[in-house]
Amino acid sequence: MNRMNVVCLGVRDMARSIRFYRDGLGFQTDETSDHPDVIFFSTPGTILELYPLQLLAEDIDPRNPPAIGGGFGGITLAYNVRTKEEVIETVELARRAGAVIVKEPQDVFWGGFHAYFADPDGYYWEVAWGPRSKFDERDMLIV
Repeated sequence: MNRMNVVCLGVRDMARSIRFYRDGLGFQTDETSDHPDVIFFSTPGTILELYPLQLLAEDIDPRNPPAIGGGFGGITLAYNVRTKEEVIETVELARRAGAVIVKEPQDVFWGGFHAYFADPDGYYWEVAWGPRSKFDERDMLIV
């Protein structure tokens, strides 16, 4: 078991989140409705899924669903880019889409350049450039 196929985000408002990801950030999907039961976005790697938060909690355990709304869950999503300029461009795209910019683009201790933003449900995204980052032909980060 050495791969991850789908990242599912439980969202409070499907239409708002679809507007953010599909219409604001440009994530690709064949779904045209703003109110589907579930939506999948195609990416060159792991698929991004949005599913209603309460239904996700009930799907995990119908008798005792996980508590919703406990604050930071200790997870971030990351978008790695090829240049420092792309960090800035991506943060501006997120800002226009309605993200909350949590940390403006800046140099970091490990020699890179990064920023953080939060989506409408408070999921944190890091946008990062690293001086030793390499990408394959599909624009996927090589580690």
